[in-house]
Formats: sequence, structure tokens, C-alpha cells
Amino acid sequence: MEVVFLFVMVIGLMLIGVPIAVSLGMSSILFLLLLSDTSLASIAQTFFQAMAGHYTLLAIPFFILASSFMSTGGVAKRIIRFSIALVGHFHGGLAIAGVFACMLFAALSGSSPATVVAIGSIVIAGMRQVGYSKDFAAGVIANAGTLGILIPPSIVMVVYASATDVSVGRMFLAGVIPGLMAGTMLMVTIYIIARIRALPKGEWKGWGEVFESGAEAGWGLFLIVIILGGIYGGIFTATEAAAVCVVSATLIGFVQRKLDWAGLWAAVKETCVQTSAIFLIAASAKIFVAFVALTGVAGTIVGFVSDAQMSLVVLMLCIALIYLLLGMFLDPIGIMVLTLPLMIPLVESYDLNLIWFGVVVIKLLEIGLITPPVGLNVFVIANVVGREAPIDKMFAGITRFLSVDFIVLILIMSFP
Repeated sequence: MEVVFLFVMVIGLMLIGVPIAVSLGMSSILFLLLLSDTSLASIAQTFFQAMAGHYTLLAIPFFILASSFMSTGGVAKRIIRFSIALVGHFHGGLAIAGVFACMLFAALSGSSPATVVAIGSIVIAGMRQVGYSKDFAAGVIANAGTLGILIPPSIVMVVYASATDVSVGRMFLAGVIPGLMAGTMLMVTIYIIARIRALPKGEWKGWGEVFESGAEAGWGLFLIVIILGGIYGGIFTATEAAAVCVVSATLIGFVQRKLDWAGLWAAVKETCVQTSAIFLIAASAKIFVAFVALTGVAGTIVGFVSDAQMSLVVLMLCIALIYLLLGMFLDPIGIMVLTLPLMIPLVESYDLNLIWFGVVVIKLLEIGLITPPVGLNVFVIANVVGREAPIDKMFAGITRFLSVDFIVLILIMSFP
């Protein structure tokens, strides 16, 4: 019952505009002080241990900083040109190129909003110029941008790995095939729609343009090889890969004269703001975990499910429904810190693989990013396109692609 009151308090605070870190942390501290003999000193120690005990969390500021450098350093523009050179001549080619560019940039940034802003600010304007509707253009990029949390390296995957004590490298590896599958299926869907609706296609400029644009985008593409190849080859950890990515992105930006000291300082300040928010959420989550352990609610849930003899299929459907509903209102990291302390003991009681479960959860959170009434990616796109397309029109443009996401989700859940 205490956990129910805590959830009500947290959700209530969030609904009136209090940030999730403050809502979760303040509520958990209050309940701990009222219902146990926990002192403020021990709570402060828990906050410290939440940060000091997780080396993997260091990857987050590095990936955010590298993403900022690449956005200001023109990497996104060069990736888009390369994508258009490869697939722009198909029906719906510019939209397909936008998806392909999102997949490539996702493998560099680790962030869904960053991918949407970097690629959408360029591709959507181009799609509008050649005759695509505003809702279709916004829907394509909003959907493709969600791949930023599924295709490694993913900041959300780092947070999940930290919360569940699984390997970040294994999480990244597990996201490769689902990410490629989701992107490919989205591109095929766009091509089919484009053939039916006779959407415009670009001109094939020959292999010379492909090689030239590929060479121009080469440094950005090489960073993908460094990050993923280094992790999967055992050369360095995910955190070390993130640090290497920052150094490489900085050098590339200065060498190509796309990054100056003012841009460097702006990127560092933005990284500090974003990292502080994520770390405060992670620290608040530790207080919440302590409260959950105190109440024993996780064991109660496991016992209830066990007594109900719930099948694995029914269990996963219930979990999927919970995440889809929460995804309509909350951001991915906030959902994870609220639910994982309750879900992980339940998943372990069924002897399920936590890496596979993490990919399923992230795919569900990905769908939540584009689901009304509060799809984060949709509002990011709204800032990109300005007032040209109302929110309801953009949601309408996205829903035609949601079936692809659910097919990918079913495949991931069916073949762990």
C-alpha cells in the first residue's frame, strides 16, 4: 500500500510540472524517513554510492558530448548527403535516405532527441521542397529518430545496464540486429507507400557521387567503426569507447574547421546540463530502490504472479501493456527508474535473460516516444518544423508506421 501512495505522489508531482528526479527523490526520501529508522545521513550516503559505484555511467556524459560535437561539426549533413546518394533515387528516396541517415547518426549519438534534431532539421525541409506532406515528413523522422535508443551506442541502454548490473557491451551487441531490422522494415514500408502514392524520387547521380559523399562522411562513418568495433572486438569498454569518441569527434571538428572554441564551450555546457539531469534521476532511483526493498513489494508481486500460475506469454503481454501505457506520458529513463526495481525480480523468477528483456523494454520505450498524448519525439519534431504542422497532424503521420514497430516488437519477443 505504501508503494501505491508513493507512485500516486510521484505521478501527481510530475503532472504539475515537477521534474521526475525531484518527484521521485523527494517522495522516496519522505516515505523512508516516515516509515523507517533511516537517517538523512544514510540517504546522503546512498546518493553518493549511486554515482561512485557505477563506472558505466561515465559513458553517458561522453556520448552526449560527442553527439554535440558531431551535430555542430557538420557530421549530420555529410551523412545525409551520403544517404541520399545511396538510396535517394528510389520512390520515396528522400524519406528512405532520412531513415538511413537516422540509423547512421544513432550509431554515433546514442540519443533519440539528438538524432531527430540533427537529421530532421535538414531532411524535413528537403522533403517539403520536393512535395512531401508535412505530416508524412515529420512522421518519418520522428519514427526513425527513435532508433537512437535501440541502435548502439544508446544512453538508455547504459542506464538499463547500470540499473540491472548487466554488461553494457552485451546490451549494445543485443541491440544491433533489432535496430537494423527496425530500420530496414521502416524503409521498406516507406518504399511501398511511395510506390502506391507515387511519391517523388530523386535522380541517380552515379557511383561517383556515392564515393565522393562517402569520402566526405568518412570520418563520421569511421567513428562508428571505432566505437562498435572497439567494444565488440574487446579493445576497450563501452565507457572507454565513449571517451575515444569524444576525442575523435573533437579532433575531426577542429581539423575540418567545423568546430570552434565557442561551439566547444556551448557543447560542454549543454552536456553538463543533460548529464546532471540523468545522474540526478539515477541517484533518486537508488533511494526508490531502498524504499522498495523496505516494503518487500517486489517479493509480494513475485508471489502473486507465482500463485496465479501466469504463463510467460501472459506475463510479457502484461509487462508490454504497462510500458506502452507509461510510455504515453513519461520519458524512457524516468519509466525505467520507476519500474525496473519491481520488474527485475519478477523477470528473474521466470529465469528470463536480462539482456533480452532489456531490448524488449527499450523497444517498448521506443514506441512510447511517438505515442500520443505525450510522445517526446513528436514534440522535438514540432520544435524543428515550427508552427507549420499541428501536433495532431504529426501524430497522424506517425501512426501509419506504428504497425512496423509492433511487428519488430513481436519478433524480438518471439525469438529471444
